[in-house]
Amino acid sequence: MTEPTRVDFYFDYLSPYAYFAAERLPELCARHGAELAYHPVLFAGLLNHWGQLGPAEIPAKALYTFRDAARWAALEGWPFRAPRFHPFVPLTALRLSLAEVARDEQARVVETLFRHGWGDGGDLGAASALGLALDAAGLDGSRLLERASGEAPKALLRAATDAAIARGVFGIPTVVTRGELVWGFDRMPHLELILSGNDPLTGRDLAPLASLGSAADRRSGSR
Repeated sequence: MTEPTRVDFYFDYLSPYAYFAAERLPELCARHGAELAYHPVLFAGLLNHWGQLGPAEIPAKALYTFRDAARWAALEGWPFRAPRFHPFVPLTALRLSLAEVARDEQARVVETLFRHGWGDGGDLGAASALGLALDAAGLDGSRLLERASGEAPKALLRAATDAAIARGVFGIPTVVTRGELVWGFDRMPHLELILSGNDPLTGRDLAPLASLGSAADRRSGSR
C-alpha cells in the first residue's frame, strides 16, 4: 500500500498568514489524500539565523501586513482580529502545539490557538489566556500547560526550529512536500499544483535560467 504524501507545515502564531494557512491546509490536504504534519517553530529563531527583520519590526510593513491580512480574511470569510498584543512572546503557545505535548489533540490545539488569537483577538502570549481558550474548546488546558512546562518542551522547540532551518525554512507559513518548499499563504495554489502532479517545474532543469552569481553587495555600501 502506497504511503500518503506528507505535507509538513511550519508555523508560528505571530503570523496572520500562518492562521490563514492553518484554516486552508486541512481541507486542501484531505482533498489530495495528503497527510498534514504540524511543526511549530520559533519565527525569531528563523529571523536570527537568516539575518532578517520580521514584518512587525518595520512600521510601514507592519501596517501593510495588517491591512493585507484583513483584506484576505474578508475575501475568504474568516473571522479576523489582531491578537490583544502584537508582537508577543509565542513560546508557551508553540510548546503547547508540539506533537509531544498536544499528542492526539495536536490539530485541535493548533486550530484553537490560531482562532483564539487571530479570529477572536485573544491574548496569545499569556499562559492563563491560552489555558482558558483550550478549556473553552473542550480540551484540558491545565493538563496541556503542565505538559508544556519544563526543560523538555523547550529543547524540543529549539530542535524543531533547527530542523526547519536545516530544510531551508526561512519564513512562516512554510510547507514542504515532495522535496518542494512553498512559502506564504498566497502560494497555496502552487501547493495545489505540486500535490496534483501538475507542477510546471517537475523534471525541468532550471540551471540555464539561473544567474552567474552576485555582482553587488548591499552590505558593503558599494554603489
